[in-house]
Amino acid sequence: MPIAVDIDVMLARRKMSVGELADRVGITPANLAVLKNGRAKAVRFTTLAALCEVLKCQPGDLLRWEAEDASGGVLDVP
Repeated sequence: MPIAVDIDVMLARRKMSVGELADRVGITPANLAVLKNGRAKAVRFTTLAALCEVLKCQPGDLLRWEAEDASGGVLDVP
């Protein structure tokens, strides 16, 4: 998928566990894991806003676009 999720990076920077983030955001750890592992098909803006508020970051710190080549592989994007 061309959208990569970097929640784990922000969790490490904030020294916060997945369980603590899930509690503070108000979602289940299972749903947070789906989002964190890039398996989510969508994310609500309210959830994204809550993640940014708790992690004290911008949406671009959590989500980034990666170009794909014709075979579906990820290309290096500066």
